[in-house]
Amino acid sequence: MRPRHSNTPTVQRTLLSLAVAVVVTGVFPEPVHADVTASSAATARKKYDIGPGSLESTLNRFGRESGILLAFPSDLVADLNSAGLRGTYSLQEGLDRLLEGSGLEGYRDSGGKYGLRRAARARQSGSAEATLPTVRVTAGPADSAASPGRVNARTIQRYAANDLEDIFAGQPEVSVGGGHGIAQKIFVRGVEDTLVSVSIDGTVQGNRAFHHAGRLQLEPELISRVEIMPGVVDATAGPGALGGAIRFITKDPEELLRQDERAGALVKGEYTSNAEGYKAHTTVFGRIGENWSAMASLTRQDQNDYEDGGGERVHSTGSLQNSSFFKVVGKLTPEQTLRLTYDRHDNEGMRNQRPQWIRSSWNPAYPMSSERKTWNAGYTWKSDNPLLDLAANLYQTQTDFEQNVIGRWGVYVAQMESTGFDMRNTSVLGRHRVTYGFDYRRDKVNAGSLSNLNEETGNGDVHGFFVQDRIHLAAPLHMDIGVRHDRYEVTDDSGTTMKASGFSPNVGFTYALTPELILLAAHSRALRGPGNMDAFKVSVATNAPGLKAEKARSSELGAEYERDRLRFGAKVYETLIDNAIADPLGHPNRYENVGQLKSRGLLLTAGYQWNRLTMAVNFHRNLLTLNDEVPNGYAHNGLGISQGNTVTASLDYTLNDRLEMGWQGRFVRGIDSQSTVVGTIGKPGYGVHDLYARWHPSGRDNYTVSLSVRNVFDKSYLDHATTEDFQHIPGYEGVVGSREPGRELRIGLSARF
Repeated sequence: MRPRHSNTPTVQRTLLSLAVAVVVTGVFPEPVHADVTASSAATARKKYDIGPGSLESTLNRFGRESGILLAFPSDLVADLNSAGLRGTYSLQEGLDRLLEGSGLEGYRDSGGKYGLRRAARARQSGSAEATLPTVRVTAGPADSAASPGRVNARTIQRYAANDLEDIFAGQPEVSVGGGHGIAQKIFVRGVEDTLVSVSIDGTVQGNRAFHHAGRLQLEPELISRVEIMPGVVDATAGPGALGGAIRFITKDPEELLRQDERAGALVKGEYTSNAEGYKAHTTVFGRIGENWSAMASLTRQDQNDYEDGGGERVHSTGSLQNSSFFKVVGKLTPEQTLRLTYDRHDNEGMRNQRPQWIRSSWNPAYPMSSERKTWNAGYTWKSDNPLLDLAANLYQTQTDFEQNVIGRWGVYVAQMESTGFDMRNTSVLGRHRVTYGFDYRRDKVNAGSLSNLNEETGNGDVHGFFVQDRIHLAAPLHMDIGVRHDRYEVTDDSGTTMKASGFSPNVGFTYALTPELILLAAHSRALRGPGNMDAFKVSVATNAPGLKAEKARSSELGAEYERDRLRFGAKVYETLIDNAIADPLGHPNRYENVGQLKSRGLLLTAGYQWNRLTMAVNFHRNLLTLNDEVPNGYAHNGLGISQGNTVTASLDYTLNDRLEMGWQGRFVRGIDSQSTVVGTIGKPGYGVHDLYARWHPSGRDNYTVSLSVRNVFDKSYLDHATTEDFQHIPGYEGVVGSREPGRELRIGLSARF
């Protein structure tokens, strides 16, 4: 099908032209420091109980609990962690304790303003102010489950997350369907994760085993945070981020260690009522000398088939999962850090031959297993020299996917491997903060029987280089502008080699109309050349002659308002992916350019914190089309799926140091009638409620009793991110995804030593 091409919208041309004009002419004055509000009780002492985590998240919480506003660049604290803050401190004392060992210092200037700066450089300059581009860290509800764009470890722990759907339950722009773990796929603004750059600690998950199964398995206990960048991305997001990027960042030992603690251990046990399963997790962590720390984690989860909200057993959803995780972090010098990580995740069970659909006469269950092993070596050099802030990452991830089709062809194995590296440096030059570097990834797939695992093969490479400039043009105006160039080359099983290359520019502006109101505008482009097809299709599918690279154009306009503890946001967006590649329904297993995939939508957000109560609510409307046809999970596998209007909301309440509780809800409007190439289908709406409570008997996290109830009202529903129900159409019996679990009680006990 010939792809459609549309003229570049006026707003995109305007943004790009304005960006070039600004950079070339430099008409804006030198930046001045943005105002931030200091507490009138700066010298008052207050009790804090802030657990370990990323430095950014602990500073967020410190700002909320102390009632101040902080201003610092996000990049200044990137990849840094904090041991937390427990005890009674003044504002300055608390800030100093959180920043201990980071090479940063907090300051309050003569105007009562708080900020961060590199300690050594500040002393050398003798200046009372820093000329860094600023962002606000305010009393917004960053810890709320429904805060869009980010999921932290605290939210994951509150709701005892066991899979991807649990992790993203509060995210309005992300949906996860499939019912059970092996079948779960992530959709960002309706676009499937095959078109999104997904990484774990910088390790890109570049291959796909089976189009009827999800491509990512990981253990939520290990996650420090998840960063979601839908649509518009900058040049550092990596190659092929057509629909955005999702980054999973795992925990560091320093996040678990308390102040002055040499070693510790965490033991958890959990019972789940619906699937009558259990989960056991153990982590040991400690310091090795003065400059090194390490952690080791083992997790085992065993569950039976679950029941849906109607009390019906959902067959082939039980599983046995084992996870092992090891990380060593060393300070080579006060400025240089090395991180070595090994992560393995195994999942096995009886699965339907096509896991994303229910069991039927033509879709019986067979033994199926997946195994992912990931190695990662990360290095950072955060120098006092403003020209040197180096980061490098070397990784390899291997995934084996095995299915034993008993009585037919027997055991079939798919093996995938991605090896790559990323190196970048950031230099501060006056008003510019420039990040530049290069990356490389090699993807390999092979598939076959046990007697010949290399019956079918494919391999591909992508080389890229990039530069991204963050410019503080003037006190109220910031600009991001960048570009990356990628070169793709892939050889399929037939020996055919395909190549593609091109540039992907981006530009974005933030303008502080008032201290409380910020206006946003951004546009980016992304390119992805033809790549390896999913491993289970290598033996039967081909690539169409002249297959073109996919090209995405994303634009966003929005506004954010924050005052005291109140936050509002609004955003409209559009992503156009030209030359989308898929194996269309009814064609002879051939990957083709099928046209233009378009995702348009609106996001509204609101949040408020009142004393110990945090509230958030979001509304997301998305319209996804492929050549003006609304996609569905059956005919448009690997591209996207339709979503009803979605509202996510949450309430979190901390009663005291011992007890916290909360609620989250996800409400999706039904789609009464959707046309497909085989007939008309419907997608009923649903509303799902979850509750949690966590009790710390000692007032600390030494012992914790947790209780969560998923799907409180036992709703029977088919998630909109799951293959729709086609069974009423003659000849399509069994073409429907698994319904979601009904009410499930999760009881957990944890002890920290």
